[in-house]
Amino acid sequence: MRYTGGWLYDQVAAGWEVVVLVPGNADIRPLEILGATTVDLESALECSPHGPMPDTVAVATDLYEADARIRQGLLETLAKHPTTITMWGKDVPSELDSRFGSTQHRLSRAARVFKAHALQAATNSPVDVGFTESFRTDGIGSMPATGTLTSIR
Repeated sequence: MRYTGGWLYDQVAAGWEVVVLVPGNADIRPLEILGATTVDLESALECSPHGPMPDTVAVATDLYEADARIRQGLLETLAKHPTTITMWGKDVPSELDSRFGSTQHRLSRAARVFKAHALQAATNSPVDVGFTESFRTDGIGSMPATGTLTSIR
């Protein structure tokens, strides 16, 4: 949320359905403040995908590197579906690096306010929120106006 909270809020405000996969013990209140729907990560990884695939998948690079199921699911999604992938963190994994470019999202005023409230709920202390968030994506400028965004936290 520290890296993507404002972007997630702006996607919700633009009409996207934002679903965040979270560990079972996660505090979901900050994500609810941002307007996201939460789903248990383990449950989502255990069931086979059915129904429409998300238009965009966002994942932290450290989770991609640490969990083979997330890595495999993302690579399968890339191979089978026209999905935009957005990542944040230190480095994009080498097998994906050539597909990704850097981008910044300028947060709306509302996103800055909601992100600050969500971060305060998560940390129990006031947090300064910047004007932009930086990502790496394989779909710069190609996101539709509305759709489904799945984020893995």
